[in-house]
Amino acid sequence: MSQIKTIDSQNPAIVKFVLPDFIIKGESFEFKNIDETALSPLAKQLFYLPFVKTVFISSNFVAIEKFSIVEWSEVKELVAEQIQSFLEKGGKVILEAENKLKKQPITIYGETTPNPAVLKFVANKILTKKAVEFKNIDQTSSSPLAKELFQFPYIKEIFIDENYVSVTKYDSYDWHEITLEVRTFIKNFLENGHLAVEESLIEVSTETEKQAEAHFDSLDTTSQQIINILEEYVKPAVAADGGNIAFQSYDKEQNMVSVILQGACSGCPSSTFTLKNGIENMLRQMLNDESIRVEASNG
Repeated sequence: MSQIKTIDSQNPAIVKFVLPDFIIKGESFEFKNIDETALSPLAKQLFYLPFVKTVFISSNFVAIEKFSIVEWSEVKELVAEQIQSFLEKGGKVILEAENKLKKQPITIYGETTPNPAVLKFVANKILTKKAVEFKNIDQTSSSPLAKELFQFPYIKEIFIDENYVSVTKYDSYDWHEITLEVRTFIKNFLENGHLAVEESLIEVSTETEKQAEAHFDSLDTTSQQIINILEEYVKPAVAADGGNIAFQSYDKEQNMVSVILQGACSGCPSSTFTLKNGIENMLRQMLNDESIRVEASNG
């Protein structure tokens, strides 16, 4: 009987095959086709299966993305048996002698946030100059890191800004069970030279940025003042907790400011109330207007 456990991911095309022991330590590898498998006899063996599209190897698991020609329910056990048989026969997962790529040392540490569902993983290097948020794997075309993180079944949402990654988990998992795996994965991913964010692929074109600037110029004076206050005084504090806040609109008649919460702020049980009141107090003081109100919604 196979000792390998199979775990479905959020992406129905990907299944994770988890082994009882580590098969590699301190590294992660991704193979898109059989021609890339010079370092991995195991990956090469798996690509002989006609439905295998991508093989990802890390820590104590092998994640496989399949083509749509079969259903996982039909082949899951076959793959688990092949992996176990390969390892029992002494097959090499990675050829260590050939794996001599020089790595850039990366430090990653975890920080708690006001949102119990979100943990902030901070790196000792800049990951992006443009904040990006991903609700699912289909949105990750601009972030190789986010795309790979979504293969973990417990990851719900990802927010990346400056030198940190805010990860939102599903409620059925506990951080003490998964923090080490996520931290190690991010560290290895970056040390292997992979990009966290490909900024040129972020879906905000130069033309869009120009339109945003034109939009700002077309706003009334109060809206412009609100945006400047949020940028200068609110965003830095929110970023420290792994989140972000974005101006949405200002209704002059209702004297209502609408903002969007992202990252650790989104869905946080206390942040909506805390931020709403904190921003309200700040805006009332700085704009000298005691009647202004703030409405906060999750991104």
